[in-house]
Amino acid sequence: MSGKRGLFAGRRRELGYSQEKLAADLGVATSTVTRWECGRADPHPQQRVKLAALLKVTAPELDALLNPSAKAPVRQAASALIDESDDMKRREALGLIAATGALITLPCGEGTASAPSPAAFRDSATPVNAHLWQIFSASRTKQDIYPLVRHHLGVLAAELRSVTTESDRQRLCGIVGDLYQLAGEILFDASRYTDAAHCYTLAAAAAREASHYDLWACALTRHAFIELTERRFDSAEQILTAAARIGRRGDDQLSTRHWVAAVQAQALAGLGRLEACDRALAEAEQVRELTGTVQNGGWLRFDGSRLAEERGTCYLTLGRPDLAEKSLHSALEVSLSPRRRGAVLAELAALSAHSGDIDQVVHFSKASMALADETGSGYIAKKLDGLRPRLVPLMKDDRISELHHHISELQHAA
Repeated sequence: MSGKRGLFAGRRRELGYSQEKLAADLGVATSTVTRWECGRADPHPQQRVKLAALLKVTAPELDALLNPSAKAPVRQAASALIDESDDMKRREALGLIAATGALITLPCGEGTASAPSPAAFRDSATPVNAHLWQIFSASRTKQDIYPLVRHHLGVLAAELRSVTTESDRQRLCGIVGDLYQLAGEILFDASRYTDAAHCYTLAAAAAREASHYDLWACALTRHAFIELTERRFDSAEQILTAAARIGRRGDDQLSTRHWVAAVQAQALAGLGRLEACDRALAEAEQVRELTGTVQNGGWLRFDGSRLAEERGTCYLTLGRPDLAEKSLHSALEVSLSPRRRGAVLAELAALSAHSGDIDQVVHFSKASMALADETGSGYIAKKLDGLRPRLVPLMKDDRISELHHHISELQHAA
């Protein structure tokens, strides 16, 4: 932390911020910003996310502004932080998963009976998790927050080593189960399915240790999404059956069991079971009958607002475009994240391909590809990749041939 941070201060001035204005927007004292720029202090992890957003930089770029002597360039791709070609980073992440998995199953106090209680950390960890989920939901490029999530996972693992009571251990396991689901979501969006599965598996184990049934059911449901993406519908249905049983033991005022049903409908659609799919969708629709707070905006975000999209996806998978069209168009009429919107547009392109409407295929596909490029979302890329077989009968048209080629390039990049 030695020396003045000219790049950091320059970026602030470039965007028209005075020290006072930046401090006010961050909710800190002006002297705090002064200490950051003089190199006498560093922003806390909770402050870095908002600071990066205000300065319009990614997390790695903010690190470079704060540490100009670092070898990494200022414009470093965020996705490189979780690039599968970087074996060292991947082994480090998997090592943390393995270590955390061992710690959550150890009896409390084993070898650490004299260690201090982590109560002070627990009081601040849950708001941090909630804040990270909010940033993840709002971010157009999901990989940007991976460094912060990775940092907090390391802190949690260290705290687990010093736990001394069973109540402390259960509370920490709940926090671990929450945060590893977020890590899995980031990796899933980057098409890192194996690593995402590791995170979801650990999240489920931690939630089980915490006796937190809703958290446990949600971790299993996210794991099932991987199976759905890979079109392993039998495997997904088995996982979701377990998730449904666990969810029924949770809080009946939360939407957990309804979300499980919505995802089950997709697995049943993949298995060609229309009547069972409709029953699952009907159960998911019952979320609208719940009152009060039905979801927390983090590991549980289902409130029924996406049911039109999910219903359309199911009917398209079942080969019922007559039923899918209305639902998919309805889905675009509500507020969707860029990732979800890109997925719906890809589904509409597939629907248009089924009817042979080349103009609409090109229109929806290009809109979906633009969102995939903008967000770097492997989820949208995977949806578009599923469109390619439907394009084959239309390949005589040069626009479709070119589109097929571009989707192939996009999937390879993802």
